[in-house]
Amino acid sequence: MPDPCPILIFDTTLRDGEQSPGYSLHEHEKLRMAHQLARLGVDIIEAGFPVASAGDFRAVCRIATEVKGPIIAALARAKRQDIMLAWETVRRAERPRIHTFLATSDIHLTCKLKITRDQAVEQVRDAVSYARGLCPDVEFSPEDATRSDVEYLCKVLSAAVEAGATTLNIPDTVGYTAPDEFGDLIRTICARMPKEVTISVHCHNDLGLAVANSLAAVKAGARQVECTVNGIGERAGNAALEEIVMATRVRSDHYAFTTNVVSEQIYPTSQLLALLSGIGVQPNKAVVGGNAFAHEAGIHQHGVISNPLCYEIMTPESVGAPVNRLVLGKHSGRRALMLRYQELGHPISAEQIDDLYEQFIALSDRKKTIYDQDLIGLLAKRPLESAIATEHLEGSTR
Repeated sequence: MPDPCPILIFDTTLRDGEQSPGYSLHEHEKLRMAHQLARLGVDIIEAGFPVASAGDFRAVCRIATEVKGPIIAALARAKRQDIMLAWETVRRAERPRIHTFLATSDIHLTCKLKITRDQAVEQVRDAVSYARGLCPDVEFSPEDATRSDVEYLCKVLSAAVEAGATTLNIPDTVGYTAPDEFGDLIRTICARMPKEVTISVHCHNDLGLAVANSLAAVKAGARQVECTVNGIGERAGNAALEEIVMATRVRSDHYAFTTNVVSEQIYPTSQLLALLSGIGVQPNKAVVGGNAFAHEAGIHQHGVISNPLCYEIMTPESVGAPVNRLVLGKHSGRRALMLRYQELGHPISAEQIDDLYEQFIALSDRKKTIYDQDLIGLLAKRPLESAIATEHLEGSTR
């Protein structure tokens, strides 16, 4: 089996992710998150969009100055003023990058930018050339690439490369594409662009396909993936960093790729973002959700108790999450109930469990959540009921 191919992780949590309603972070919060992203081991941090606000400008400056390790990128429209502002924020970074973009779909050119195709090509050429004169690492993105004419898209990309772009990022801006279709597009682009240029992808999740599209692109030749922690971002969000990384780890037989991400830092990073933004992770979120390693069904609990691999394809420890937990509810089995009592210091024998289990199921039908104190309460109730029954029997014989 060949050695796995390295894939660069471009984290845009602090730029595209922060554009998601409710996720706006203050300057010191963005800096704290950037330090954690560096600990996570991402290759590139897109620190922000400096032209957006004075606060974003200051935050990107601080991240570029203080965060060591990853490449620090700033986003800019394909305008000289934006590009100069982006350079001002990242020029003190150990490894700075300017990321500039311009739409290439006809609907964007006509309705939003109100320019012709030829004018767009010239604007890209001028913007990338200007950026390359400032910074040796320049990334160009043709916005709405997946709804662009392929021949024209390749013409724009070629102009960007000739002007000095070192990375070409292909965005599925509105989450429109499908995995096989996107894979074909990336193969076409890889075949037409110089080998020394890195092909990147940036997928949105409007149809729930962002991670699938990103992985299809990687298999087709892309070597950089733009993604966010917890999959946050515009509208339905971006491809989730944690899902992409763990897919390549768990299914290395299918995805022969590797990343520099320290997987044990995935859960702590997810939790920090939730803390700073005040928006929790959905319980059933893959990899980092509260239920990702939780089990309620009795059959599942029995299997996990016997061997976690029965129902867990990765360990909680591998992503830095708390160890798996058995959630007790009406779907739970006797074995899980016995194990929980044992953990609470009240071992129950196989002979004793049947009556207790019936009481537990009856309680579960009345309560959505069963707490440890409820279980202790069931234990405390049993001898009382027994004493009442004995007293009643004795009284009837007097």
